Amino acid sequence: MAILCCIQVHPSAEMTVDEFKAWLRRFDSDHDGKFSLEELQEAIGSLQVWFGWWKARQGMKEADSDHNGRIDNSKEMEKLVQYAQHHLHMKISENDW
Repeated sequence: MAILCCIQVHPSAEMTVDEFKAWLRRFDSDHDGKFSLEELQEAIGSLQVWFGWWKARQGMKEADSDHNGRIDNSKEMEKLVQYAQHHLHMKISENDW
């Protein structure tokens, strides 16, 4: 597993689902394991992609299936991974077992 705390993730970098989740946890400002729109905006903004704020909002719309304003379960996280793969062009592969 790559050490993500000290490097900046680039959308074209290849990573596993666990590495993606570890990278995303860096932006969990209240350390509750759930991701708000603001936390997601900060994470996507760190990628320095165009219209990161808008892409974060779209990602939240796609992933937040219970519409509580948070990505807070594994099903929603799975949707966020799919969003990152398709719309942010991140290369996220299944975890190596």
